Amino acid sequence: MTATVAALDATAVFEVFVNGLAKASLYAMMALGLTLIFGLLGVLNFAHGSLTMLGAYVAGLVMVTFSGGGTAAFAWFFLAAVVAAVLVGGVGAAMEVGLIRKLYDRPPVYQILLTFGVTLVIDELARIVVLFYGVQPRADWRAALSTKPPVMGQSVDVLGASVGNLQLFQIAWGVLTVAAVWAFLNRTRYGLVVRAGSEDDEMAAALGVDVRRVFTVVFALGAALAGFAGALLMWDSVWGASVPLASETLLPAFVVVIVGGLGSFRGTVVAALLVGMVDAVMTYVFNQGIVTFSGLPELTVFLILVGVLVVRPQGISGLAEVGGH
Repeated sequence: MTATVAALDATAVFEVFVNGLAKASLYAMMALGLTLIFGLLGVLNFAHGSLTMLGAYVAGLVMVTFSGGGTAAFAWFFLAAVVAAVLVGGVGAAMEVGLIRKLYDRPPVYQILLTFGVTLVIDELARIVVLFYGVQPRADWRAALSTKPPVMGQSVDVLGASVGNLQLFQIAWGVLTVAAVWAFLNRTRYGLVVRAGSEDDEMAAALGVDVRRVFTVVFALGAALAGFAGALLMWDSVWGASVPLASETLLPAFVVVIVGGLGSFRGTVVAALLVGMVDAVMTYVFNQGIVTFSGLPELTVFLILVGVLVVRPQGISGLAEVGGH
């Protein structure tokens, strides 16, 4: 009897661990573009959640239009993710050139107010389009969700635990994205140019670097990552493509970025793991009826934020002071 209980406990722990990794992958995807823009440009982009929502809609539109489901949906999904990243990245580039660029020499509050205004505009435009087609804001993602291959709703047995294929897909997608961004920043020539321009734009300009173009590329890359994350969330039954997705992703993204340290790539990844694991544990506690408060996972995540701000305001890997452009 004791051995059976121990086995069940080990199985539950493994399932919670995998669930935590899947949640961490989603949080990292949400936060990477945000931390990249702030770390390299010093801009707090409050429109990041709206860009994620836009990516989910674009990817969903591609899937609903071209994919008939089944195995072929995987190929269409990758195409949809690329289309979402490119289009949302283009929106980000337009934002940087047309709006953000004029405020680099202004106090950060100007950038915050501007990007907050942009998110209101994007959200209302999305809501107008949704209502124009006669779809309810919370149910409008179901068409995109229906394009998910049946295999993604199934589970596999791993070490005696039941692990969802969608969770494994989310983990793999998140790991590949984190590795790709790290490789771009640290192993490519343009990545080095980007980091040089963010560290000392005047010196980089003196060496012949087109700093303005670098800043535009960085902002576009951060927006593209938001679109990429939106494509991944499109198939998730909790998030999905919906207008409220903008605010629902912005808050956890900011939590991860602040806990990890504003502008810290490594800190963002570590914070995503921490927040994802805590979220998974608290979700398990609620599902088992140990605590009946439905908002326990969200409450615990924000308590982590409060604790970090009190104990280490600069975050896990952040600097005591972060300068902007």
